[in-house]
Amino acid sequence: MSGFFEYRDPIPVEDGIRARTRRGSIGARWWSRRFVDLIEASGDTGRLQRGRAYARKGQVIDLKVAPYEVTARVQGSVDEPYEVAVGIDALSEVEWRAVEGELASRAVFRARLLAGEMPPEIEDVLAELGLSLFPESAAGLHLMCTCPDYGDPCKHAAAVLYLLAEAFDDDPFLVLQWNGRTKEQLLTALRRLPAASPDPMDADGADDEPLSPSGFWTAPTGLAHLRERPPAPPVPPGFILRVAAPPPVRIRRRELTDVLAPAYEALASASFDFDERRDDG
Repeated sequence: MSGFFEYRDPIPVEDGIRARTRRGSIGARWWSRRFVDLIEASGDTGRLQRGRAYARKGQVIDLKVAPYEVTARVQGSVDEPYEVAVGIDALSEVEWRAVEGELASRAVFRARLLAGEMPPEIEDVLAELGLSLFPESAAGLHLMCTCPDYGDPCKHAAAVLYLLAEAFDDDPFLVLQWNGRTKEQLLTALRRLPAASPDPMDADGADDEPLSPSGFWTAPTGLAHLRERPPAPPVPPGFILRVAAPPPVRIRRRELTDVLAPAYEALASASFDFDERRDDG
């Protein structure tokens, strides 16, 4: 009897979540491709194919990403939707504090994250701490589905996994949320933690060599070393609005930071145009 239900057409769903990619691979950005590669490395090809078909037909009714677990309902060929859960061995609180401290100490990562970007190099930062955003293999995904199929993953769980990959495309911070840190928690921690500021008198390659009067103006030590430092990376317009804690002020029901953001963008654009004209002149 179970084999009879296995191959029946699923009951159509109104307003189900449909995968954007109608054919070929699912997942467009580096984090979603990493996740899809993880799923497809050891999953049953037939079940994965049926899972993609379910995702493209819109059989997933809803999908929620929470710390440590993703939950969803998937409509199969019987009246009652199946309940699907995908768990992960997420980072601990101690591990997250170490990650936050490392990210806060790197100016470029700190700036890009506070600007709402997910730098691909964040994986390298985690790797240096012996951590990872994704399990090493699909065995690290804890799958549960209320359907009678004991496949791992079944087609219902596979559909959820593929749609989760597309959700990561839309909002890469969901990867962090699944690992136990929401976007708001991470950005709050980055604003609170002090940024590392290297000692300007600490010359590279001369860790223990004392600074002498004769070498004060000689590279690579002393003030000459300051002149040779590379320029700081560009700061995105309105960066201060993202770094500073927002004031409890609203203008016509809008946050003050949202109101000021266009002004910062316009000032940055005007400054760039002025610099261009000055260089041309």
